[in-house]
Amino acid sequence: MLRQEFMSASNTTGKFAFAASTATEAPSFKSDSWPEKWRTLEDVTAVSKVLEESMRSAGAKRPQLPDTRLHHIASRYEALISVAAAIGARHEIGGLFSALSAELLRVVNFDFIGLSRYDHETSRVDWQLCRPNGVIERDVIDETQGETISAWLYEHRKPLIIPTLNQEPSLPKKINELAGEGIQSLCAMPVICAGRCLGCFVIGSKQPAAYSQEDIRFLSLVTDVIATAMDNAFNFDSLRRTQDDLKAEKGRLQLLLDLTGQIVSNLEIRHLLRTTSAMIRRMIQCDAVAIHLPDKESSSLRLFAINSDEHASRDGENNGRVEGSTSDEEVCKVFRSGKPILSRDNAGYVLPLVSRNRVLGVMELAQQKEQVLLYQDAEFVSQIANQVALTIENAQAYAEIKELKEQLSRENLYLEGEIRSGQGFEEIIGRSSAIRGVLRKIETVAPTDSTVLIYGETGTGKELVARAIHERSSRNSKAFVKLNCAAIPTGLLESELFGHEKGAFTGAIMQRIGRFELANHGTAFLDEIGEIALELQPKLLRVLQEREFERLGGTRTIKTDARLIAATNRNLAACVEEGRFRADLFYRLNIFPIHVPPLRERPEDIPLLVRHFAQHFACRMNRVIDTIPSETMETLVHHSWPGNIRELQNLVEHSVIVSPGPVLRAPLAALQSHSVPNQEGTGHRTLEEAEREHILSTLKETKWVISGPRGAAARLGMNRSTLQFRMRKLGVVRRWME
Repeated sequence: MLRQEFMSASNTTGKFAFAASTATEAPSFKSDSWPEKWRTLEDVTAVSKVLEESMRSAGAKRPQLPDTRLHHIASRYEALISVAAAIGARHEIGGLFSALSAELLRVVNFDFIGLSRYDHETSRVDWQLCRPNGVIERDVIDETQGETISAWLYEHRKPLIIPTLNQEPSLPKKINELAGEGIQSLCAMPVICAGRCLGCFVIGSKQPAAYSQEDIRFLSLVTDVIATAMDNAFNFDSLRRTQDDLKAEKGRLQLLLDLTGQIVSNLEIRHLLRTTSAMIRRMIQCDAVAIHLPDKESSSLRLFAINSDEHASRDGENNGRVEGSTSDEEVCKVFRSGKPILSRDNAGYVLPLVSRNRVLGVMELAQQKEQVLLYQDAEFVSQIANQVALTIENAQAYAEIKELKEQLSRENLYLEGEIRSGQGFEEIIGRSSAIRGVLRKIETVAPTDSTVLIYGETGTGKELVARAIHERSSRNSKAFVKLNCAAIPTGLLESELFGHEKGAFTGAIMQRIGRFELANHGTAFLDEIGEIALELQPKLLRVLQEREFERLGGTRTIKTDARLIAATNRNLAACVEEGRFRADLFYRLNIFPIHVPPLRERPEDIPLLVRHFAQHFACRMNRVIDTIPSETMETLVHHSWPGNIRELQNLVEHSVIVSPGPVLRAPLAALQSHSVPNQEGTGHRTLEEAEREHILSTLKETKWVISGPRGAAARLGMNRSTLQFRMRKLGVVRRWME
């Protein structure tokens, strides 16, 4: 009942109090069969209207409220506002009910209060009860077998008033319990917000017929406040659950990202899977993770990696290695069927590792503490399995590529050895004092990383000297990258040396690695370095001094540790004086110069070279040359050889071709007729003039055919592009009558 100071005038007369009577029939919660003493709010209103009309016909006047009564009513609604503020600040049902049970005593006298949340789909009732002894009880009731107050209020959405409770077996269980504790009258109000019935609000008293019409109306206001607070609490709870789900999902995505990072950082399959197993175990809080893979040698499924407390200590004793035991039948069944299964004892989950519709292995998860692995984490475990399958596929592809690469490397080394043993060009042939001096310089400078400048006439074997320096250096296991600067057009030489980025110039459809980047930790050999254009020389100087460069069209500075060996047939000192070569670059190149003598300065080496070339070409052509006439050798020794070793090599090859038997038949007459004039006739001619005349005579012999096996380029021992460049530089042009 309401507190005494909040009672209305109509209640003081006692005419509108409910009569308490004992129910002798079994009550039902269907409105058409209720006892007369149980009324809804509409019934109470009708009775009030009848009594008011009777008073009006008898001439009685309705009592007027005194001013103090108005003050009490105002105080009651002020208290209602305080109740609304107190319960509105609560964001969970438990806290809301605790605040309600404490604050509502300021407004209404009650001995029992209850708040329920009714789920119509499942008929589940979540109760918050404050019993007469002051104990707050929380309970969940499944009322699918019978009608309840909550169900009736949800259906009819009207207040329910029970003036007198009697403890009878036919009443609902909760009402019987309350009646047994002394509760005599009960008022239940539906909690409705935005057209949705959220549950019910129940209040009871140990006094019979304790709640009047005015009490019911006031409690309906209280119920409206409760409905808003409950709706806010439900929304807050839903938002909190959504936030928790998002937080959990974010955590799982972060774990998947960490797993992906581990995948790309290590491709050694055994170590990778052991690390992956440990990460998976931390992700889903399971007791053990095992990965089974097929064994090619035994054609069976074996345990490849495992992570658990038991195996962690065992791995420490076995130096981190996992025993390759055979997998059990359950794991093999999953591998064959490609479908996940729950283990026999419901303590784990066994699922296939599938990538590109191919089963690569099986992942086994063991969970001994709580059997929630399959139902709560199945989707997440499937995502992990996809990542692990990708891990295995990448690792297996990497292992296969690594094995093929090593095999290819071994084959390359074998083929290179075969080529070297067949050609023998890497060994410098000669016993003369001049060539021995060159070999001593090679032995001296090879162990260092200093820049070497090799100079000498064309065809003297400068590249062989450069390769001999590389083979005897500490860089011999790395690349020997060579480039003929005269064979590359000036516009493309920078790209060849330093590389270029995609789109650096027209036609640059992809990134290109330059020679200096390829020669990192190895040796870069630049032949014909005197042909490099002036505008490119500062970039080459920077590589020599700073050991860094940028690709053409790029901004990233690239470091390189390439040793430079340069070669030229020009007099670079004279080029510096003429302004065609930078002095600072010349000084940086000329740290350790090696002069390779021409063949005419070491005639004692000619017989060795002739025999070597004769045996080499005879072997390649499946012929036998075992005799070289003395007059032939004498003529070859006294020839001036302007083309040096390259000219001698070409002549011997020609001689082997035309020799029908085991005796070498050299075209000595042609050799004498095409000899370059002796030193007396060329005392006042420059090297360029002699070179121009030699190229011109060779072109006339070949009828100006440049390319091909019988062309001028092959006879001169140079590339076609190199010959064309030299022709343009020396002004060699075919006349129209030739």
